[in-house]
Amino acid sequence: VQLQASGGGLAQPGGSLRLSCEAFGSIFSLDAMSWYRQAPGKQRELVARISTIGSTIYADSVKGRFTISRDNTKSTVYLQMNSLKPEDTAVYYCYFFRDLHYWGQGTLVTVSS
Repeated sequence: VQLQASGGGLAQPGGSLRLSCEAFGSIFSLDAMSWYRQAPGKQRELVARISTIGSTIYADSVKGRFTISRDNTKSTVYLQMNSLKPEDTAVYYCYFFRDLHYWGQGTLVTVSS
């Protein structure tokens, strides 16, 4: 099973980015999917999670700004990030668990003017 994340880059404060994570080699619709992030010098933290039926949870720091979604036909989970702040700068990882922990390779998001 592989997770391939994309969509990171440089954004200005107040800007937007959309991250994508495609899963290869798994029955995507059977698993809850998550996005985590890790800023320099900080622990990895949960950003958002979406269940198999579309229920979502968010970290307080991103509520109202980020939206997680999934397209089971494309085996892809998305993270729409709006109203970005410098403190959103981090490497973002997609993740799911089924007997083992599966992490994407990470995609860097930098928010700076």
